[in-house]
Amino acid sequence: QVQLVESGGGLVQPGGSLRLSCAPSGSIFGINTMGWYRQAVGKQREVVAIITRGGTTNYAEFVKGRFTISRDNAKNTLYLQMSSLKPEDTAVYYCSITTWRREDYWGQGTQVTVSS
Repeated sequence: QVQLVESGGGLVQPGGSLRLSCAPSGSIFGINTMGWYRQAVGKQREVVAIITRGGTTNYAEFVKGRFTISRDNAKNTLYLQMSSLKPEDTAVYYCSITTWRREDYWGQGTQVTVSS
C-alpha cells in the first residue's frame, strides 16, 4: 500500500525556518490536490495550506506571509517552506494527497518544535 513520507521536521528557534517535504512511497494515479495539515497537542487537526495540480494555493490565516506551499508534479513531491516560525507553530505536520477519484492519502506526520 502506498504511503506518504514526510521529512524535514525538527527543533528550531523562534524566528527560524524549516522546509518540509512529502513524497509517496509508490505510484499514485491521478493526483489532484495536495496539502499540509497540523495537529498540536490537545487540539484538532487543522489545515495549513492547500495546492491544486494547477498551482492554485490557499493558506490558513495564521501562516499567510510566513509559509509557502509548492509541489513538483513530475516527482509527485510536496513542499512547505516555513519561515518566521513561532512557538505556536509547534505541532505534528501531516501531508495529504487527494486524487481525482477522491481517494485520500495521509502521511504519518513529522514533528516541528519551535522553542528557544
